[in-house]
Amino acid sequence: MFESAELGHKLDKATFKKHEKKLRAELLDAQYDVLQLKKFPVLILVNGVDGAGKGETVNLLNEWMDPRHVITHAFGEPTDEELERPFMWRFWRALPPAGKVGIMFGNWYTDPIVLRATKQITLEELDARLAAVNRFEELLAQSGALVLKFWFHLSKDAQKQRLKDLEKDKDTRWRVTGADWKHFKMYDRFRKVDEHVLRRTSTGHAPWLVVEGSDERYRSVTVAQTLVDGMRKRLKAEEHGYKARINAAPLPHKTDNRDILHSLKLDQALTKKEFDKELEKWQGRLALLSRHPKLASRSVVAVFEGQDAAGKGGAIRRVTQALDARRYHVIPIAAPTDEERAQPYLWRFWRHIPRNGMFTIFDRSWYGRVLVERVEGFCSESDWMRAYTEINDFEDQLVQSGDVVCKFWLAISQEEQLRRFKEREATDFKRFKITQEDWRNRKKWPDYERAVCDMIDRTSTERAPWTLVEANNKYHARIKVLRTFCKALEDAIG
Repeated sequence: MFESAELGHKLDKATFKKHEKKLRAELLDAQYDVLQLKKFPVLILVNGVDGAGKGETVNLLNEWMDPRHVITHAFGEPTDEELERPFMWRFWRALPPAGKVGIMFGNWYTDPIVLRATKQITLEELDARLAAVNRFEELLAQSGALVLKFWFHLSKDAQKQRLKDLEKDKDTRWRVTGADWKHFKMYDRFRKVDEHVLRRTSTGHAPWLVVEGSDERYRSVTVAQTLVDGMRKRLKAEEHGYKARINAAPLPHKTDNRDILHSLKLDQALTKKEFDKELEKWQGRLALLSRHPKLASRSVVAVFEGQDAAGKGGAIRRVTQALDARRYHVIPIAAPTDEERAQPYLWRFWRHIPRNGMFTIFDRSWYGRVLVERVEGFCSESDWMRAYTEINDFEDQLVQSGDVVCKFWLAISQEEQLRRFKEREATDFKRFKITQEDWRNRKKWPDYERAVCDMIDRTSTERAPWTLVEANNKYHARIKVLRTFCKALEDAIG
């Protein structure tokens, strides 16, 4: 892929000046049109050979565009806080919102390339990382982002000369480090890895543009013109109703009344006296497990979903009663805010992933996309259809990084829900728990059942399985949750 970037591309000063004035105006106009529309973000990835002009190009883009609406991140070695989260956590946090331009310098490509070039990972491990990157970039594109990837290239001789020139100039010698020369000595190995990475990750939704970096004027015009063309093309598509589409086969039609929810025996026997005894036992065990030294290097993510009035809040309280209040956060999920709607769907959940030794409990979660948003039509079919894969990838990354993931679906019958709704209306201190929205959702019970069955079927994985909790008897439900929680922690501790 690098042959065309070693042809000695150059622009003379006069030609550059001719392009510069026009390009700067076009770039600003396109940036402000994107900002005014607020339908999609522009994400620019800057990667390539040391000394090929990556930093200069980032500075140029901030100079030629309005820097107030450009978010630039230069990623170095991860901090302790970042090391305690999944690898992609810090990149999710840095994503630009709709209407903004984000520049990521030293992004999710740097680590796998360096690790492979220095033989710290195998080719198979590299390919697994690249497959995850492709899925992530597809997620961004499907969510609406315009992803532009620039690879700045230099031949071996050109890189050597560039590093020498930078070292000679007292104003730029600080930019050349020992690591740069160390990587130069491994140029051939890096080139082989770079070519492999670019071939595997240059996709239809996020292709690479390889830019020859030896001539500053050429690379500046090339990048700026590509950015203008990309934004203009996407703005034009928005005028014609741009929509990410899905080509997946439809979900199978339900032809009988046999499904995973109807197979549950929702009425499980457990008396109040038995509950009190079991509660003390399992809360005590959970308290001890939560303080186990081996959990200090891991975090715990728990998800509670279920029908309205199924008892999620009560189950969560019995869990948190056993935990140190300084070590857990309960995140109640409601309709997304304007800030959250300006980002890919999973962004608002990534931001709450806990540090090591901490517990985060989601009262409703990312599964809203394949439940309420699907049933109520708050998102398109393509949005919720692709969400199954995106959710599985998300949870897989959590588990790979060492997180303990527990997912609970609390199930009750229609008759029990009706009884609880009426009880809430008749009890002063419970009245706030029942709304017209709850009654309206109840009318769509069959649609929600179908969505729940599809969700469990497609997202109950070996690494992050669902636990179905028969919740007509709230005592049984709470004990089953505590018992399952303890088993998950015991398995994690080993």
